[in-house]
Amino acid sequence: MHLTLRVWRQADRHARGRMVTYEATDVSPDMSFLEMLDVVNERLILAGDDPIAFDHDCREGICGSCDLMLDGYAHGPRRATTVCQLHMRTYADGDTIVIEPWRAASFPVLKDLVVDRGALDRIVAAGGFISVPTGSPQDANALPVAKSDAERAMDAAACIGCGACVAACPNGSASLFTGAKLTHLGSLPQGQPERHRRALAMVEQMDAEGFGGCTNIGECSAACPKEIPMDVIAQMNADLRRAVLRPR
Repeated sequence: MHLTLRVWRQADRHARGRMVTYEATDVSPDMSFLEMLDVVNERLILAGDDPIAFDHDCREGICGSCDLMLDGYAHGPRRATTVCQLHMRTYADGDTIVIEPWRAASFPVLKDLVVDRGALDRIVAAGGFISVPTGSPQDANALPVAKSDAERAMDAAACIGCGACVAACPNGSASLFTGAKLTHLGSLPQGQPERHRRALAMVEQMDAEGFGGCTNIGECSAACPKEIPMDVIAQMNADLRRAVLRPR
C-alpha cells in the first residue's frame, strides 16, 4: 500500500504548528497504525530528519496512550478500537490520512502528536480513591456485592483514560471520564464512605482544569474505545446534587 500522511508537527507547546505531508510506501495491510508510523520514522531518521513524536505504551488497547485524531475521528474510524489496534487494512491503497493530536484546551501539545493529559490524572487524584483500613485483609466474602452493582462497576472501570471523549466533544468536556471514575467506585460498598465528597472534589477539579460542560451531545460515548455508556454522566450529576445538598 502507498499512503499519503498529513501530520501535525509542532516543536513544543509554545511553537506554532503546521501540517506536513509525508509519503508512506510499502505499507503492509497487516501493520498496526503505530507500526506504520514506526516505519515512517525510521525513514525520516535515515534521511536526517526529526521523527514524528507520538505517544504509546502497551500497544494492546489498555493503556490509553495512543491518542490520535485520524481524519477527524478520535482513535480512527473503527468503533471501540484504539489507534494501536487499528490495522492498515482499514484503509485503501492511495488514501490520504490526516493525523492530529487531541484538540482540547486542557490537553496542551507537548510535541507533534503528544499532548499533556495530566489534567485527567489530577481529577483522579482529587478523589478517585477509597479508604482502606490497615491490618489483616478482610475475607473475600465479608462485603457481599450484588451482581448488577459489580457489573456496573466493572463496566465503568473499563475506562482507560485516553481522553478520546474530551477530544470528540464539541465542548471539550471530561464528563464521561469523570463519570466513569465516580460510577466505578460509587457502585461498590467500599466506595460509599467518600462517595459524595468524591463527587464534589472530582467535579470541582474537572472545572478547575478548564474542561467544558456536558450538553448531552453523545460524541464522547461514540468515540470511547471501551464504549463507556453516557449514563455514568447521569450518575455523576446525581451524586453531585446529593453532595451539594448534604450538610457539610
